[in-house]
Amino acid sequence: MHWLGLIVRFIVSALVLMFVGYVVPGFAVLSFQWALFAAVVIAVLGMLIEALFGRRISPYGRGIVGFISGAVVLYVAQLFVPGMRVTILGALLASLVIGIIDLFVPTEFRRSSRD
Repeated sequence: MHWLGLIVRFIVSALVLMFVGYVVPGFAVLSFQWALFAAVVIAVLGMLIEALFGRRISPYGRGIVGFISGAVVLYVAQLFVPGMRVTILGALLASLVIGIIDLFVPTEFRRSSRD
């Protein structure tokens, strides 16, 4: 994997988080820098969950389990990102919106890491 692709993926993720913070009540990321840091934290938390429980429960899994674990990752991420505030409802709504955005924004990094 190229470093440039990884950097672009985190920048896109940060922009998505900022957009979600704008449209989802109960979900806020205060600046681009915090959104970028949150994207890294969310990626690490997702990898940890996948390592502990397997791919079926990962935030990138399909179905309700992936949706719920994604919401948990978003909620827990606020503990590590000072510029991020998330309510439980905000985490659920953000997980839904991010899932919908993922349908339209292809992420080559995630696809290649799952294969």
